[in-house]
Amino acid sequence: MNRRSLLLFAAMCLIWGIPYFLIRIAVSEISPAVLVFARTAIGALILLPIVIARGGLKGLGRKWVPLLAFAALEIGIPWFFLFRAEQQISSSLAGLLVSCVPLIGMLIAPLFGHREKMGPLGIGGLVLGLVGVAAIVGLDFHASNVPALLGMVLVVLGYAFGPAVVNRFLVGVPSMSVNGISLAACAIVYAPFAALQWPHALPSVQVLVSVGVLAVVCTATAFLVFFELIKEIGPVRATVITYVNPAVAALAGVLILREAFTAGMGVGFALVLAGSVLATRRRRPGGPTEAPARQ
Repeated sequence: MNRRSLLLFAAMCLIWGIPYFLIRIAVSEISPAVLVFARTAIGALILLPIVIARGGLKGLGRKWVPLLAFAALEIGIPWFFLFRAEQQISSSLAGLLVSCVPLIGMLIAPLFGHREKMGPLGIGGLVLGLVGVAAIVGLDFHASNVPALLGMVLVVLGYAFGPAVVNRFLVGVPSMSVNGISLAACAIVYAPFAALQWPHALPSVQVLVSVGVLAVVCTATAFLVFFELIKEIGPVRATVITYVNPAVAALAGVLILREAFTAGMGVGFALVLAGSVLATRRRRPGGPTEAPARQ
């Protein structure tokens, strides 16, 4: 990679690694529904004018159904449950659990027409990844954490199914259009819920800054930077950032929020990372289309 590619890559590793601790701060004073609305609405206000200017709303035809399905799977459902989970678990744990997405993606791939047979290395990778997940969680299921962990299951499933929908049903639709329209759709859906739960008093400056950074930097700006990264190094190599983001999330949680980081979490993440690499290892050329939104 050249210098520009490295800068874009490093920027994306940071931009999509820091949302977890920002979410933790935001949900301490506002509800998950309000945060989903604020983040999607601000992001849509920034991206939609670009989409419209590029003619991204034309020619969608029958793509609206899978487009709305993607919006629900990749943004609407996982963001809500991720935000709610972070009211009960640490941002470090949430970020590390999201690293399981490639493993689940490999398992559901046959449902969307990917019939590539998984060899011994792939199966070994899945097993290794599952052991890693157990190490991350620590198998210490306190009653207060069970709902949060179940919510994280929905987050991981949503993040895994979202790209599969794009690669199967939205081929040819520009990623800018996919993400801009999805953000707008989710903002519309969450608007009435946000209105009912709108805070009676103005949140603290810390929370307002967190929401602003989440919406402007980690959503709208992130998509623009990611598209530039794709142009530089291609969609397959660009998705490597998904292996780095959880580590950044864990580091930010420990350094900024003073969260506990156990040896099991570190070993578990290493196992999940290794398992993901083995399980998603391709035997033949080819790869997914432009990667969609993430945390």
